[in-house]
Amino acid sequence: MRTIQGSLIVSSFVNIILGYSRAWGELTRFFSPIAVVPVVCLVGLGLFARGFPLLGNCVEIGLPMLILLVISQQYLKRLHSRAHLILERFALLFCIGIIWAFAAILTAAGAYNNVKAATKESCRTDRSFLISTAPWIKIPYPFQWGTPIFRASHVFGMIGAALVSSAESTGTFFAAARLSGATAPPAHVLSRSIGLQGIGMLLEGLFGSLVGTTASVENVGLLGLTHIGSRRVVQISTAFMIFFSIFGKFGAFFASIPLPIFAAIYCILLGIVAASGITFIQFANNNSMRNIYVLGVSLFLGLSIPQYFAMNTTFDGHGPVRTKAGWFNNILNTIFSSPPTVAIIVGTVLDNTLEAKHVDDRGVPWWKPFQHSKGDVRTEEFYSYPLRINEYIPTRFL
Repeated sequence: MRTIQGSLIVSSFVNIILGYSRAWGELTRFFSPIAVVPVVCLVGLGLFARGFPLLGNCVEIGLPMLILLVISQQYLKRLHSRAHLILERFALLFCIGIIWAFAAILTAAGAYNNVKAATKESCRTDRSFLISTAPWIKIPYPFQWGTPIFRASHVFGMIGAALVSSAESTGTFFAAARLSGATAPPAHVLSRSIGLQGIGMLLEGLFGSLVGTTASVENVGLLGLTHIGSRRVVQISTAFMIFFSIFGKFGAFFASIPLPIFAAIYCILLGIVAASGITFIQFANNNSMRNIYVLGVSLFLGLSIPQYFAMNTTFDGHGPVRTKAGWFNNILNTIFSSPPTVAIIVGTVLDNTLEAKHVDDRGVPWWKPFQHSKGDVRTEEFYSYPLRINEYIPTRFL
């Protein structure tokens, strides 16, 4: 834990520097709709292992959840105008409650008493005695696991993860903008977002979290599913997460939801995110063989290269890059294990080095105005800080 803390603290400054120096924003100026398509697609498709493979660990719970969600959210809402509004927004909550209760009944009835340990872990609602062992109140505080330990091998691996999170989050930001009906995020907004992500990683390192910060792909898919893009929803959700982190019994209660229920939801949410990436191609020339080449190679290598790295990674975490420099191995193995990161590298290089026959082929004329803070009159409306926070922040950090 203390080693993870130290690694998070150091690697957080990578995102902070990339973000608030605006270096990341300058890099994103090389993007075009053609480069964004594979990145956003693989933000969703790259997590395919969280879908049906995880659902299949408990089919009797996961499959009914998937079918019920599709029927209630897409078909039953057509029965009545009032039902349309309710089911479009709340069908997911209704389905989780119904299938969760069904899983609790199966658990109480002893359906999983004589099954394999892996099935118990996936299907039971009382796995690991989460609720009984969780404390009622536990307030997190800095360095609760002790003094952080800084080891070069772990730090460089986490630096690679920080770079990966920047690339994956950028794809997620574009997907969120597309699904919410906003303009494409300008370069300064992307930089600012990566910088804030770094601050989040720093806080997690100080408070002893096990993971770093990245944009939630699932939440973006939820935005597309429910058509709710209000900031107030995110703010209220944040308050709930803080509440659950302090009052452990309540957090453990929701943590008892079987994972196949979430896997069924991911089958839909991640698919929506991937499809939102495809829509960016409308702003470029769909008939250009040059664009088809860039998209095809980026998508295929974005899936194929990480699969190679996954297949050739040993149980102790050593990837296929095995030079004498351990820090170099950790960074490259981490970067090339991420589908969106590979797609952003391949797509951006090909798109900026292969000459287009016409200036409109890449969609740059449509894209350029959104790269600047004053390029579109709607930018301020979509991307200004809430609660007039921007009045108290220096202009260079906005």
